[in-house]
Amino acid sequence: MHSIQTTVDLSMEAAEAAVRSSLADQGFGVLTEIDVAATLRAKLGVERPDLKILGACNPNLAHAALQMDPTVALLLPCNVVLEPEGTGTRVAVVDPRELMADPAFAQLAGDAADALTAALAALGGAVSETVA
Repeated sequence: MHSIQTTVDLSMEAAEAAVRSSLADQGFGVLTEIDVAATLRAKLGVERPDLKILGACNPNLAHAALQMDPTVALLLPCNVVLEPEGTGTRVAVVDPRELMADPAFAQLAGDAADALTAALAALGGAVSETVA
């Protein structure tokens, strides 16, 4: 899966605060929050490294996409994943251009990718696009 990501020299807590702020600067709000490690610990008794998923949504982009095709709701919100990486935190988001590959969504998906890339760039780490 194609992703846009960066690694920052911040703790998970500090990175999460910075991510929320930089997303807001790009017009995104965080609608959901899933602490995967805590959930697996509580439900399965499994210990794993920290992993948090923030469900981010830019209302203008979401509205435009939903007007084009209501089934886009299946892709909302955009998951932003935070997890430890060495002494810092890796922050990744799936590339919207991959999720909305239909040419009709090219401009909108590109705008979303640009905004998410800008949000990650504002965190101060090098931003890369990867294929996992």
